[in-house]
Amino acid sequence: MTTSPVKTSLTGIKPTAEPHLGNYLGAIRPALQLVERYRSFYFVADYHALTTVRDPSALRAHSWTVAATWLACGLDPSETVLFRQSDVPLVFELAWVLGCVAATGQLERGHAYKDALARGEAPNAGVFCYPLLMAADILLYDTNVVPIGADQKQHLELTRDLAARINHLYGDGVLVVPEIVTSDHPTVPGLDGHKMSKSRGNTIPLFASAKGLKKAVFRIKTGSEALEEPKSTDGSIVYELFRHVAPAEAPEMERKLAAGGYGWGHAKQDLVDALEAYLREKRRRYEALREDEDALERILAGGAEVASAIARATMSRVREATGIGLAR
Repeated sequence: MTTSPVKTSLTGIKPTAEPHLGNYLGAIRPALQLVERYRSFYFVADYHALTTVRDPSALRAHSWTVAATWLACGLDPSETVLFRQSDVPLVFELAWVLGCVAATGQLERGHAYKDALARGEAPNAGVFCYPLLMAADILLYDTNVVPIGADQKQHLELTRDLAARINHLYGDGVLVVPEIVTSDHPTVPGLDGHKMSKSRGNTIPLFASAKGLKKAVFRIKTGSEALEEPKSTDGSIVYELFRHVAPAEAPEMERKLAAGGYGWGHAKQDLVDALEAYLREKRRRYEALREDEDALERILAGGAEVASAIARATMSRVREATGIGLAR
């Protein structure tokens, strides 16, 4: 009896700022669960960050921060391929090939480009070509499945279209056409009730100290009910965050709130305690990892070796099929 080969999944992480609780609960934790089902590749998308980041020291620091964050949260480099996008520059060659079969109208409909125009901005060419580089990121590594949120579906549909177009023009099997796997990532509320986002300034830093966690949590908006009054968990940011990190204890918090005599201040302190218990060990690992940039570089370089071998094989097929260079 033969078994089908394990499929490859790929996830890119843009290195732009310090991680927050919403990043972990909404993206990192669900993504790491894919290791159980797929051969997983994760890359630090520093080329993509160039559309907005202009400080080279900050970009390098953010890349190390991303690597340290995912490692601290449970990524095992012996089981998962973790690498930096710019360590495999062949991605640009594939992006050019894809650009030569893509229609400009497809790029003009890109979310990031359209949003920038709607804000009255003059987006750079990197923003315009962003979907091409994203498609190359995926296709270069023979990716079978790409877990995405609903907001990324357009990019994956373009990727599938470009891969199919290459295969139609140059022969079946030149590129692997990836499957779209829509991830049911939870939406994590921020301090103001809107989705937790760095741009809104409503985040809880993932690796904040216990004191920092308390300062952030006690900024959460709550109702104004008196201590003795019963309180509902409907729409409660405190309860929703508590449920994410301490699901087994969530019914007890709900019961105490409904009974009265348990105020929002008590609930906030219980959330602080739950977060500290949940994140303490991750914070310890992160701090140790982040201080050893040489070790992070070795891990990223090791992942890049694996990724580069696959990339070279892919580009060999593409070159042979398209007529780039001499046939070998």
